[in-house]
Amino acid sequence: MLDDTLLDDPAALRRADHDRALLALAGSGARVRTALRLAEAAGLDRLRPDGRPRAVLVAGHGSALTAAEMLAALAGTASLVAPLPPTDAAPVPRTDRATAPAVFTAGLAWQLPGWAGPLDLLVISSAAGGERGLVALAEQAYARGCAIVVTAPEGSPLAEAALQVRALPLPFVPSADTSDAPADEDGERGRGAEPDLPAEDPAALWAHLAPLLALTQKLGVTPLPYDALAAAADLLDATAVRCRPDAAAYTNPAKSLAARLAGTVPLIWAEGPVAGAAAGRFAAQLAERAGRPALAGLLPQALTAHRGMFTGQLGAGADPDDFFRDRVEEPDPLHLQVLLLRQTVQEAPAGPGSGGAPGAPGEGEDAGPAEVPADDARPRSFGVTRAHRLAAAHDVRLTEYAGRRPEPLHALVELVALTDFAAVYLGLAAQS
Repeated sequence: MLDDTLLDDPAALRRADHDRALLALAGSGARVRTALRLAEAAGLDRLRPDGRPRAVLVAGHGSALTAAEMLAALAGTASLVAPLPPTDAAPVPRTDRATAPAVFTAGLAWQLPGWAGPLDLLVISSAAGGERGLVALAEQAYARGCAIVVTAPEGSPLAEAALQVRALPLPFVPSADTSDAPADEDGERGRGAEPDLPAEDPAALWAHLAPLLALTQKLGVTPLPYDALAAAADLLDATAVRCRPDAAAYTNPAKSLAARLAGTVPLIWAEGPVAGAAAGRFAAQLAERAGRPALAGLLPQALTAHRGMFTGQLGAGADPDDFFRDRVEEPDPLHLQVLLLRQTVQEAPAGPGSGGAPGAPGEGEDAGPAEVPADDARPRSFGVTRAHRLAAAHDVRLTEYAGRRPEPLHALVELVALTDFAAVYLGLAAQS
């Protein structure tokens, strides 16, 4: 059950946020700026590519793969961007019996596609830099003649291996030190029920994505304006201000979204690849941060893939049992909730706030993604119209959020930043 009173109590939110997820999200813009500055210092600004690679392969796990999916959405069909997820896992022996067990991800393994070769670029991104499988993958790519870029913490085994395979090393920017974070009731920091499967830093996505986009912008893989990444950092800051813990729920869009999703099974639908990447991220964060199952899908295929959920028990608009029975002792039933994410391309308003870069917060499109009224008269695609009809026919609530930025990267940043905060707020209010 959601404790909605906690959402309007900043002190209670801070006490419940054991691993300081809200603080990490608030610092996302700063991490993007630091990552861009360190990438330039590492030699990215001196890179003189001979042309675009045939394919960009991005290897990693967790939010590193999410960054790869977002890159693929932004690159479109002009370039091949392929995420490389791990293909196997092996146990990692403990070096000290007194220490905690080795992290599960340290034993993951990756395999380079058989067609990868000198025409391709492999980007390896890791927040820890201790995965043996990524080190082996870098050696495999070096033997194939691939160009290699490695994003990893300085001094890590992966960063050291990057020098051996003549890769371009880019530093991974960690979150602020949380060593003094308060412990939970079990004496563990954060949610440590599975010590070898620790929760991922919710803002690590931006430390993976920022250098990746800076690299692909340099290579011509992503057609971004020259100031797009700096503007993205400003948008993350603006979202952190709107979604801050001390903002009342009725003015905080992330708290409002969290309250709306409470007690529901969310279907997160999206129109277009940019919104689709944000939907996949939101579903993953709801599982990770709020412990809630959610299904993400891209229109129009989501309509046929998820149709059965509307005709089943979750989609029933009326209680099939006795309407007059006493329900005081019964838990609230779960129902479907459709959240539709879109990017609506509108004409930029005249004045200082026009264009892709953010202006003063609160002016026009700078208010962030907007909830679209159900009676909105603007044109919709047939897939979106059919989604509204399907939800209405089965008494399922459909809430539509639209990113209004004309630049796809900025629309993606605002949608992801809003939903990341919402997932954290939902998890904190539900566990109290």
